[in-house]
Amino acid sequence: MPIYEYVCEDCKTQFEKLVLNKQQEIVCPKCASKKATLQLSVFSSSVAGGSAKSFTPSTGGGGSCCGGGCGCH
Repeated sequence: MPIYEYVCEDCKTQFEKLVLNKQQEIVCPKCASKKATLQLSVFSSSVAGGSAKSFTPSTGGGGSCCGGGCGCH
C-alpha cells in the first residue's frame, strides 16, 4: 500500500496519506476539504557501498527531457 503526498487546495496544508485503493476519498486532516492535489515525491535509492542518492525533480524549463538538469545537453 503506497503512501502518497498531497497538498490541500483550500488551506495549503501538506500531508501524507496511506492509500488503500484508488477510489479512496482524500480529505485534508486540517480543514476537512476534499480538494487535494497529489504531489510529486522525492525518492532515494541504495547504491554500492551503502550510501544513498536523492533525486529532486527539476522545476526549470528548457524543453528537454527534464528541463536540462540531467546533463544530456
